[in-house]
Amino acid sequence: MSPTPAPAVFSHRRDSSHLTDDGVATNQSRSRRKSVSYTNAYSYALRVAYLSYLLQPRSKRKLHIPANSAAKRTDSSTSINDLVKDFSLASNHKSARLPHDFIKELVKRLKGVLVGTEKSPEYHESAVKRTFAVFLNQLSDPSFKKRMEESRRAEDLVLIFFSNATKELQKGKPPGDDTIKRLVDRHLALFVRMLSSIMRDKQWAGDRPELTSRLATLEKKLLRHDEDLANPTTVTGALVEEVIPLTYQVGDMPLVQVVGRIFGLNFATMQSDIEQHKDIWTELAALQDLKTYQTDLNTGTRRTLNADDFDTHEAYQSWKKSEDPELSQSIATILHINPDLAKVSAPPPITKSAGSTTQYAADPSYHDPAQVDVSPPGSFPLSAFDTPDLTSLLLADPPQPCQDETKHPYTFLPPDPRSLFRFIMMTALTYDLDHQTSPLDNGSSGSNPLLSNQSIELLNEIAFRWRIPKFSRTVLFLDVVKEKFVDKGLSLDALDAAFNYAKYPPESEQKSKRTSFIAGASFLQREAWTIADFVLIRKLINELFHSLLRDLYEVIMTAYDEKAQLSRLGGIMTVIDEQIQNDPDFNQSTEHFVNFRNSTVDGLESKAQDAYGEALAKQLPLEPENWEFWHVQQLAKNVLKLAEKIQKRFKKNPEILGINPLLIFLNIALPAFAEDSKAMVQQIINQAKANDAEVPIQDGFDLYKDLSEFRGVYADALPHVEFPYKLEDLLADFVWRWIKITEEQVIGWVENAVRQDDFSVRTKEAGQVPTEDQRHSVSVIDIFKSFNQIVEQVAQLNWDDDLTYAKFMTAVAKAIGDGVTKYCDLVDQMFSKEMDRLTPEQEAAATMSRQEKWMQLAKDAWNNTQRVEPFQFYPQSFVKLNNIAFAIQHWDKLEQEINVDGCAEVLKSHNPPSASKPRKTTNYVFTIKIVEAEDLKACDVNGFSDPYLVLTDEYQKRLFKSRTIYRTLTPRWDESIDIATQGPLNLIATVWDWDVVGDHDYVGRTSLKLDPSHFGDFLPREYWLDLDTQGRLLVRVSMEGERDDIQFYFGKAFRTLQRTQRDMTRKITDKLSAYINHCLSRRALKALLNRGISMSSVSSYFNRQSRNITPSSTLPNDADILNALKPLFAYFDDNFAIMNETLTSDAMIAVMTRLWKEVLVTIESLLVPPLSDKPSSQKPLTQHELDIVFKWLQSLFEFFHAVDEETGQANGVPINDIRANGIGQCCISLSATDSPIGTTFTATVDGRRPVGRWINSQYS
Repeated sequence: MSPTPAPAVFSHRRDSSHLTDDGVATNQSRSRRKSVSYTNAYSYALRVAYLSYLLQPRSKRKLHIPANSAAKRTDSSTSINDLVKDFSLASNHKSARLPHDFIKELVKRLKGVLVGTEKSPEYHESAVKRTFAVFLNQLSDPSFKKRMEESRRAEDLVLIFFSNATKELQKGKPPGDDTIKRLVDRHLALFVRMLSSIMRDKQWAGDRPELTSRLATLEKKLLRHDEDLANPTTVTGALVEEVIPLTYQVGDMPLVQVVGRIFGLNFATMQSDIEQHKDIWTELAALQDLKTYQTDLNTGTRRTLNADDFDTHEAYQSWKKSEDPELSQSIATILHINPDLAKVSAPPPITKSAGSTTQYAADPSYHDPAQVDVSPPGSFPLSAFDTPDLTSLLLADPPQPCQDETKHPYTFLPPDPRSLFRFIMMTALTYDLDHQTSPLDNGSSGSNPLLSNQSIELLNEIAFRWRIPKFSRTVLFLDVVKEKFVDKGLSLDALDAAFNYAKYPPESEQKSKRTSFIAGASFLQREAWTIADFVLIRKLINELFHSLLRDLYEVIMTAYDEKAQLSRLGGIMTVIDEQIQNDPDFNQSTEHFVNFRNSTVDGLESKAQDAYGEALAKQLPLEPENWEFWHVQQLAKNVLKLAEKIQKRFKKNPEILGINPLLIFLNIALPAFAEDSKAMVQQIINQAKANDAEVPIQDGFDLYKDLSEFRGVYADALPHVEFPYKLEDLLADFVWRWIKITEEQVIGWVENAVRQDDFSVRTKEAGQVPTEDQRHSVSVIDIFKSFNQIVEQVAQLNWDDDLTYAKFMTAVAKAIGDGVTKYCDLVDQMFSKEMDRLTPEQEAAATMSRQEKWMQLAKDAWNNTQRVEPFQFYPQSFVKLNNIAFAIQHWDKLEQEINVDGCAEVLKSHNPPSASKPRKTTNYVFTIKIVEAEDLKACDVNGFSDPYLVLTDEYQKRLFKSRTIYRTLTPRWDESIDIATQGPLNLIATVWDWDVVGDHDYVGRTSLKLDPSHFGDFLPREYWLDLDTQGRLLVRVSMEGERDDIQFYFGKAFRTLQRTQRDMTRKITDKLSAYINHCLSRRALKALLNRGISMSSVSSYFNRQSRNITPSSTLPNDADILNALKPLFAYFDDNFAIMNETLTSDAMIAVMTRLWKEVLVTIESLLVPPLSDKPSSQKPLTQHELDIVFKWLQSLFEFFHAVDEETGQANGVPINDIRANGIGQCCISLSATDSPIGTTFTATVDGRRPVGRWINSQYS
């Protein structure tokens, strides 16, 4: 035999260091792998494959036998197999099996033969009793009897009886004596007759006609030496089956071909080896191997497993108990295929090949083997496992012990079957993996995921013939898989699939004992294993674990690379978790895990430093003078991007055996960048200062945004590690620079916005009625859009320092507050110019000569008339008022968005006020309210003046000008002004009389010193200031320290807005009030009462007076009274129409409410004199005049309240505002006269009861 050299199958082995384990070290001698000869492995694999060919069921063919040939007698010794072949053909049919209680009845009948109670005389012969006694002894064995009761096959009983009868009758006869052949046939026929008799007596024959017929035919055949159990044929002949003889060609040997493929040998070489050993590798040698193995097993030699190989005695007994029936069945299988081997008593001397050291002699008394077609070619017969145990045959003729116990007594069983089996399995696995054409299936198809079906069939046959336990096969299979994986010859998926196959083999393979390569139950029931398997499973599990840890280390070390090799990570962790750590024999100390974790952490920390270093070198220029904030930002983004990439890579498995690659990277890279970023930013700023330049503000903002985001990640990842520096302190200067620039630009923004605004409503088309949102001009929208952008710019920084943020917002509030104040000043100036413009009549009068002016005044005085022209408003004026209202609304929103109170609270908490050390203030704001004046000098010919007040400082700089109050010596202005100063300030208040013609007349002057030291308590004070001519002036002064406080800046701007809105509203009503005073004056009352008086009526009046006749009073009717107000109502309608188209609804109500107040003041001035401690020269109204005034008031009330007649809803001034603005006082004044009309109006409008006459006390 000359096999080719073994192929090199072991290469690229993993760098593996074996672990030391207590369990492994204890049995190291057993688990040490032995050196296996490639030639021996091939030789013993070839023997088993060839034996499988010899023992395979034979194919048959049908032949036509002539009649004379069919009747020819043959020797019974050559036909015993043919006698029972029909039973074998029908053994699987229920009708061909014996009944369930048949064995029990058979025992009774056999005992009847021995005691002589059997009725038939042919059973009384002594020779018959001897053969029947031997069979009864075999049938009395419990295990044999149990198997017979389970199988219930008649042919098994016949064969056993034939074997026992042959041995018993041959005793005392010389070898080769054939005289007992007919006697054996006769005894066997009697046994078959007994079987038929039991079937008939128990009435079982009717249910099994086929079995009954074949028993009867067999009996006749035995007695007549008939060749055919079938019915007699006709004279023309019959069809018989002929067994096709074996060809002994390798092409017809499937398993031999598998051996050739995996060992790389051709057919010719294997054919030569088979021919050379054909006479040695026989069925007889296989039978003798089984007998020898059974003897060694029972005698406890070291050539089989013994109790020392198992951890417990129970495990050994369990294994031994399972071996006995399998050995008996294996022997029965050989005898079933070749029954003639049962006649061999001693094997003839056989010369073995090299490697075989024991000689066997064949027993010449056995017949040639017969062929029984039980199953299809290529498969194992099912009856081979169900054949009864023939232990009595073995015990009757035990094999001769070997003369030299050190020599190997087996032909097919190698000296070291475990090592050879592992070697052959490795060779088969290598071949199948090299020739695998489809990807790994993980065993989903019900087959081994690594080995081919042909290899599995060969390994099954080898393991069965070499008596390798199924649990050992599993362990050896996993050991082979482990070695292939360590040598990088197997993938992770294949490794995982192999373990799953070992634990849970397909059910289809578990059903057949002979074809099952892996038994899942035996793998899990490890208490029945041998010590060597225990040692090996622990060794391979630990080696696999170490190999997987090395692979895991290599994979994890690529976690921070640009292209990480993490595709195997999931597979490695799956195998470690499910196959290694879940294995009951896996045992690793905690220290080992700690060492691995520490080594991996150290490696990852080094890799993290390298990754950060690469990013630093990639983003930062080598020369520090070339550094920019952009480089720092890009480095921060790269670090966070790499961290995000690492997080995604380990999203499913954040921790690996307690190792968190992301956290390790963050612990290294984040602090490193944090330290470096501070140095880089300082270097960039210092470099810019050295170059007399500044880093762009936007670059600073962008850097803060990115570094703030980085710091947030830093805080989340490292909550217990403080950020190394305060980012806000490093970059706060950029914000202050931006605020300073913004503060310088705000005033310019406001001026440009006002300059470019035409203050018209923002309708899309001319003539279109504007909506509420369209009644503001673009200037106020633009400046507040700018203000919001300023605030958002700071807010969007997300400044993480409340104190600094509050300071930023304080500075921003001051800047935009100045902008609001500037806007109010500009709008108020433009509004005042529009309000103070001359009417067309005044412009015409201004063009008159001085003489013409005096002539016109004299004419008006002679006619006792006062020419008052109504004032016509511009729509632009109302738009300006809307803008101020819009500014108030959005200033309040801006205050909420900034959270002014929150910022002030932060500043207060960091800088609490000290009671012992009051805050030093250098800027002060005085609020001066010009309340009223009294007892002024009369400058006009009518005995009144038209006073207004001008406030200047000591340098004659005008600070304030009040509105003009017409025809009064006791004006009430109620106007305020804020004046900022850093020290004492002298103010001069001058009252002037407004004249249409010529210069304005001087009324009087006074002064006021504003000294902050006098207002240290910040309480308001009132002063009556005497004018230098006559009269006095009432002013109210309050002081507030101008401080760097956000609430102060917002409050100051808000007061400015409100004062501007109030002043503009007053100016509008002042223009209307002049015409109101003209229409609701005492002169109007007199004109209404004197209507219709002529010179004749005057003469008649004097005549009546001389005759003492009381003249009849002609009073105006209601129509006349109402007509007197028509010019005023028309004036209101004209102006209200313009207002309604321009003013917002809130502004419109405010103007009407203010105008209603002016109406009430005018009415009240008709009824009562102004409050004063001096007597008044004003005369009370007559009853007729009071009635007219009341009707005027009622008409004006209905006009301003404007109740819709259909809906009843008030569209004008609300009733609450009407009551709140003095309607009650007017009603009291009217009801004090006991006027029924006044009382009714009082009850209707104000809901009050009349109070007595108190008004007369005001006249003297």
